[in-house]
Amino acid sequence: MTTTNPQSTTHIHIKKPATVDSADKPLFAVDYHVYINHTDAGGIVYHANHLVFFENCRRDWFTTLGFDTYFLQTEDGQIQHFVVNQVELQYRKAIFLDEIISVRIDKVELKPASIIFHQSIHRNFPTDSSVNSGLPDNMTNAKASLLSSAKIVIACVQNQAKGQEPSSQSADKSVASANPIRPIRVPEQLQGIIKQAITQQSVRS
Repeated sequence: MTTTNPQSTTHIHIKKPATVDSADKPLFAVDYHVYINHTDAGGIVYHANHLVFFENCRRDWFTTLGFDTYFLQTEDGQIQHFVVNQVELQYRKAIFLDEIISVRIDKVELKPASIIFHQSIHRNFPTDSSVNSGLPDNMTNAKASLLSSAKIVIACVQNQAKGQEPSSQSADKSVASANPIRPIRVPEQLQGIIKQAITQQSVRS
């Protein structure tokens, strides 16, 4: 595994991580409204859009941590960012048009060169008993019902500096090698921010 240059410094603006009150005490949770562009003609969310909601949730969590961009730049001009390396997703129930869903980061595992997210999507139900009276008993026992869950591995990579222009003999390889990337360790400052958020979750639990 290739590591970053120890003299390279990544700039991250640090804010105090936000806390979220939840019966299940996830690391982070955010509500999203389901719009027509998320669904098919029957008003059911496309299966691929579960991954979109998970991605948006991770992005919003990073924002609350003060990590306000997908791309980090080191002092020597190298660009660092994240790519999805692996996804395990289980669909449980359909998500419908105009629902309000709770998308969560339940747990995070921090590895040297990657971050493993355990995420879930839940259905939110009205807290008003008069509204809930028409719902089946098994849907009113809790405010949320599990719709899907996923384990998503995000790898940290760095763009390689461009070398000399390829010769005409290797022109067919120029597109593939235009922006080569290599795996790197998760930047130390970001590691510290995530570890702090994980520690706060364990204290709340």
